[in-house]
Amino acid sequence: MKILALDTSTEACSAALLIDSHVSQRYEVAPREHGALILPMIEQLLNEAGIDVSQLDALAFGRGPGAFVGVRIASGVAQGIAFAADLPVVPVSSLAALAQGVEYANVYAAIDARMDEVYWAAYHKASTGVVELVGDETVCPPHAVIAAPGDSRSPWYGVGSGWGVYADELHKQVGVVCDYDAHRYPQAKHIARIAETQFIQGGAVQADQAMPTYLRNNVAKKAAKKAAKKSSS
Repeated sequence: MKILALDTSTEACSAALLIDSHVSQRYEVAPREHGALILPMIEQLLNEAGIDVSQLDALAFGRGPGAFVGVRIASGVAQGIAFAADLPVVPVSSLAALAQGVEYANVYAAIDARMDEVYWAAYHKASTGVVELVGDETVCPPHAVIAAPGDSRSPWYGVGSGWGVYADELHKQVGVVCDYDAHRYPQAKHIARIAETQFIQGGAVQADQAMPTYLRNNVAKKAAKKAAKKSSS
């Protein structure tokens, strides 16, 4: 299995190459420099491995949620390479990548979405070692996040920039987590691990379907549907 993974959804920029069980990565925290960094990172990884894109099984990228421009950079690069090499693409949640990067079974991932909101999701690490979503990904004010269903006695860990800005509000909503890391960003090496599982399970799409996820758009669509139902009733 050979998967090239990219992530530019937050302040960090990274690319990773998974070849069977081994993952190599280039990673740098460099806001507003993703466009200049990502292609050289990819070239370095491929050159070091002695392969070209035609030998890959798939591309993977952090589909968001995250910074609008950053998410577009990763999706655009992944699409461009996939079109040129006729490869499938695996879109992976940036929140899932955050959760994958910590050594805890139960994780609340939160990215600061600005505008007094957070991108939020809960994850459980399966026996395979890969995280699985519990409930839904959402964007909302920190006082509106919802705790994951299940055994409240299980320890939960918080990760992501949302915890650095809104820790007090998040604690009130979900209870006290055992600890949190507010300085961690999604990384391509974790996207590669998740993408491997999703690829095996049939989660790859064609290049023209490899689109970013904008949770605010989803919220707006749901609100519009509710308003339409009320007006018709």
